[in-house]
Amino acid sequence: MDTALTRLVGVSHPLVQTGMGWVAGPRLVSAAANAGALGILASATMSLDRLREAVREVRSRTDAPFGVNLRADAVDAGDRVRLMIEEGVRVASFALAPSAELIAELKAAGLVVIPSVGARRHAEKVAAWGADAVIVQGGEGGGHTGDVATTVLLPQVVDAVDIPVVAAGGFFDGRGLVAALAYGAAGVAMGTRFLLTSDSTVPQAVKARYLAATVKDVTVTQAVDGLPHRMLRTDLVTGLENSGRARSLLRAIRHATGFRRLSGLTWRQMVHDGLAMRHGKDLTWSQLLLAANTPMLLRSAMVDGRTDLGVMASGQVAGVIDDLPSCAELVERIMKEAEETLEGLPR
Repeated sequence: MDTALTRLVGVSHPLVQTGMGWVAGPRLVSAAANAGALGILASATMSLDRLREAVREVRSRTDAPFGVNLRADAVDAGDRVRLMIEEGVRVASFALAPSAELIAELKAAGLVVIPSVGARRHAEKVAAWGADAVIVQGGEGGGHTGDVATTVLLPQVVDAVDIPVVAAGGFFDGRGLVAALAYGAAGVAMGTRFLLTSDSTVPQAVKARYLAATVKDVTVTQAVDGLPHRMLRTDLVTGLENSGRARSLLRAIRHATGFRRLSGLTWRQMVHDGLAMRHGKDLTWSQLLLAANTPMLLRSAMVDGRTDLGVMASGQVAGVIDDLPSCAELVERIMKEAEETLEGLPR
């Protein structure tokens, strides 16, 4: 299926596997890329050395284009950008809007720049700064999210910008792809659907928890880091929501210590990153620390398999997914469903 997205990044299908922390590692990214989708490596949970190793591992597994996702406001964002340029990464994906200067640097080096946004005004801003495309996530999407549904947000953004728009939030099959294309999108991005594949390294016990979830088991809470965060409802989430400030602060310090060791960041850098994530909100010190080290809460589930201690970011689509295909099987199925849906439309 030929769209503005496939032509821009050089993939076969207008599908994007999003850069999920602790989930989108070399195995999943290369499997998605080999299936014809755009695989995006998550770098926020990696040290610089590990990121370089991961990029090279993906390249050893596939000849297809792939991207790297990073935080534009991270204290070492410049170092990560230079690494991506040196390693010949095709696509730079951002969880937050990068600066005009960062976009210009990446484009000058030949990279395609695709920020993720959750509002029309943010899409307009990055488009004016030179972004090549934009991923727009509606409130159905997992992780940090907004409160506007994809079906409302997507057409607003498509009408507002002249660059390819990739729809995210609520997509998992071929019918959704056709719906997004009908709205004017150039493709769809999926996180939870790719997490729930056999190529994902997420522990089986965690995948089983996702598969058992209903739509009502996916909630939005601000208890983790003070920002709206869509995830599976667990005892940890309930505990955070019911914790007092002293207990929350102790928990945050414990997780922050662990993340500092893994990431190589200093305490000053972690506080810098936490402040960058505030977005003008009045966060407590515990929320500030958790904002800087939410990756450790994700790691407990996505790497260690501790569903009782970890955060499981999730789109609402977890409630309607019931299998674990390979990336190749998933992509083939979605594209077949899309073709059948298009053929079945009234003429």
